[in-house]
Amino acid sequence: MTSFEIGRRALLGTAGLGIIASPAIIRSHVFAQENKPLEIDRVTPPDIHQFKVGGFQVLVVKDGARPSGNPGETFGTDQSPETVGELLTQNFLPTDQFVNSFSPTLIDTGSDVILFDTGLGKAARAQGGGRLVEGLAVAGYMPEDISIVVITHMHGDHIGGIMEDGKPAFPKARYVTGQAEYDFWTDTARAGTPAEGNHKAVLSNVKPHADKMTFLQDGGEVVSGITALLAPGHTPGHLIFNIESEGRRLVLTADTANHYILSLERPDWEVRFDMDKAEAAASRKKVFDMVATDKVAFLGYHMPFPAVGFVEKQETGYRFVPKSYQFDI
Repeated sequence: MTSFEIGRRALLGTAGLGIIASPAIIRSHVFAQENKPLEIDRVTPPDIHQFKVGGFQVLVVKDGARPSGNPGETFGTDQSPETVGELLTQNFLPTDQFVNSFSPTLIDTGSDVILFDTGLGKAARAQGGGRLVEGLAVAGYMPEDISIVVITHMHGDHIGGIMEDGKPAFPKARYVTGQAEYDFWTDTARAGTPAEGNHKAVLSNVKPHADKMTFLQDGGEVVSGITALLAPGHTPGHLIFNIESEGRRLVLTADTANHYILSLERPDWEVRFDMDKAEAAASRKKVFDMVATDKVAFLGYHMPFPAVGFVEKQETGYRFVPKSYQFDI
């Protein structure tokens, strides 16, 4: 019996993939392999979503969500506020705020348990984030079960959960990331630049694992069926991953597109957090042209939870179609 099957029966019972919480505080202890309790003390467990891609089991965890201010200050920064607001209004969205969610993903191949990105980490828990470890536990996975941690890129919301109280959060894992990404963020040339804060976070969270790290180039393989593709612009070494098993396919697009309307319907619009804005726009079009042409699903780290969907190519960009029951039959 796999760890996934144990988790479903022990923690979800026969209620399916959803969890109905009582009004009272849920307080439970889940024991790791070394019999150390993981305490969950929340009104409700974090949202999780599970589905299969061929023989691979996929688990998406909602690490948190964060409301932000004026969307036009982040997306479409080269456009007028009126232009950005009009597109939002056409899609039934408010023009004065947007919500950013964070979706680390686990893939259980049967041989390896692979975690893609580690979320916000402990620093975000006071604001309701950093719930990755809880979400893994709800599905029956302990930190010690993770055999590989893949880092798509090294922004704080992707590397914040690598360490826990100064120790590796996933103590038995090896690490995989892009060579270009690691080289950029560990370079002392970042000191004294706007990238210095993230540089320091990489030095404290990522660099301590360098002796257990495999560095990929474009086309490099994590394990059989999981291949890295370079999609730079958001960061210099930003990677996406092609997942294939038993004739089924999923593309993990990480932060290639960060808003299901503003990034996908208008891929040319500049995004404040893209380090090379022209290169990021070119990567968006290249990646989502592929996803649309091949008619495959993608999982985007900041897409509306459960962060999985399809795209249809349109005149100015792409229409987002959320996943329904495609992987259930």
